[in-house]
Amino acid sequence: MKGPLFYSKILLFGEYGIIKDSKGLSIPYNFFKGALKVSEIPDQNAIESNENLKDFAAYLEQIQDKEVVKFDFEKLHSDINLGMYFDSSIPQGYGVGSSGALVAAIYDKYAEDKITILENLTRDKLLKLKEIFGLMESFFHGKSSGLDPLNSYLSLPILIHSKDNIEPAGIPSQSVENKKGAVFLLDSGIVGETAPMVTIFMDSMKQEGFRSMLKNQFVKYTDACVDDFLKGDVKSLFFNIKKLSHVVLDNFKPMIPKQFHNLWKHGIETNDYYLKLCGSGGGGYILGFTQDFDKAQASLKDYKLEVVYNF
Repeated sequence: MKGPLFYSKILLFGEYGIIKDSKGLSIPYNFFKGALKVSEIPDQNAIESNENLKDFAAYLEQIQDKEVVKFDFEKLHSDINLGMYFDSSIPQGYGVGSSGALVAAIYDKYAEDKITILENLTRDKLLKLKEIFGLMESFFHGKSSGLDPLNSYLSLPILIHSKDNIEPAGIPSQSVENKKGAVFLLDSGIVGETAPMVTIFMDSMKQEGFRSMLKNQFVKYTDACVDDFLKGDVKSLFFNIKKLSHVVLDNFKPMIPKQFHNLWKHGIETNDYYLKLCGSGGGGYILGFTQDFDKAQASLKDYKLEVVYNF
């Protein structure tokens, strides 16, 4: 048995800000993917994944009484007992939606009366899916917006206007002739954990100064970046990304691994590249933006970079 593939995602803009109703833009990233499988000869990863699925299924049974979503538990337990696991190349703790893809796969296969991607996806249906996925993914992170599984399930870019207003988005097609500019992933080589980072953020939100910075700087530049990206206004985009990168370095230091503070600063000072958080931070991937990928690559020659999108 092998189920359909579900892809990783990248939240280009909106990490943390979407908790406070900033805009956000999330895109599927097809480089990593996962599918539900049953194997004749399971390896250690398959055995561990199968154990995790048992725990996840138990959690899904607990949330049944919320009457948000219903599952075919007989089929789910039967498949888990056969040794079903999630076969995934999506790195965990890297901010690219490993749990989101699993949630999407389970919903797709076992949810009853599910909303399918073939339907006319009204705003109400998207919000319903987001609510279901948020509840399901809370098993992994303690609290979830539901956006990662939504992105993985739909395999479409998603524009977040606010918590209650989301829509599929068309993003500008990637330029072919002049491919100097790029969005890229920088591998920090450290596994990040979402829950502790979110706790640090929520504690910071108790301070008036931090809340003010979030509203007047972080959300302002995030919103501008989303608008610029969707319009294809590269000049304005890089002006605003530089500002955003600076705000993150000044105010989100605990989410940036220490050994990357100087690298972050170097990008802002030289304009070779600008870095920002990819997901909750604390490790995993760091997201980079550059108008000249060759220059960024030379500057970051000691690190592994993956291009996500070309300008």
